[in-house]
Amino acid sequence: MTSIPLAEAINIEPEKIDLMAILITVGVGLAVWIVARFIILRITRRVSAGSTFFKKPHFKWVQPAFRALDHERRSQRAETIGSLLTSLVSVVVVVIVIIYVLKYLDVDVAPLLTSVGILGVAIGFGAQQLIRDFLAGIFITIEDQYGIGDVIVTSEVIGTVESVGLRITRVRAEDGAIWYLRNGEILRVGNRSQGDYVPLETTDPSDQPGAAAAPVTAGAPRVTKAEEKSNE
Repeated sequence: MTSIPLAEAINIEPEKIDLMAILITVGVGLAVWIVARFIILRITRRVSAGSTFFKKPHFKWVQPAFRALDHERRSQRAETIGSLLTSLVSVVVVVIVIIYVLKYLDVDVAPLLTSVGILGVAIGFGAQQLIRDFLAGIFITIEDQYGIGDVIVTSEVIGTVESVGLRITRVRAEDGAIWYLRNGEILRVGNRSQGDYVPLETTDPSDQPGAAAAPVTAGAPRVTKAEEKSNE
């Protein structure tokens, strides 16, 4: 029998990890995140300060969403949208970097992506109401349906808006109570501050022309027109 040399028999070498590619991927992802965050922060500050960029003639289509607001309301809208965009960019960058790092580590990412997709669908079904509240809050903020200081009318309460978040709107009712309304549950809302709302005035029915005479109390003597003329 011929003996096989030990060096030839053990020919299994550990696969080398491309450490340089991993470092480059992480560095590029970090640079993209920093640049995106800087751009979002700069745009947020300009919108919060009342930038006139969107008031140019060729941006008339976007003016309803960026109309002049009071400073506090405009600042909150800008910060809310900026926070949302920052979170979205962060999630996208982190997911892409993780996928590429696992790829450079020779990890099969296909089953992992499938598992993550199934888990995401399950979480989506379990958190439908939460997702609904967030989506409603996004559109309420972008469309400027109402903001801080506005008097709104909903099916639950009439009051002044104190805070508008992506999930909850805080309203102070006329009796002083604080209401926390979930954005997804606000199906219909009226904004008295944006329109030409005029409060209905309660008038005395007796002042109206053709109004009926006041009823005669029981036991009071009835005075006829003939008696009135004789008294004169």
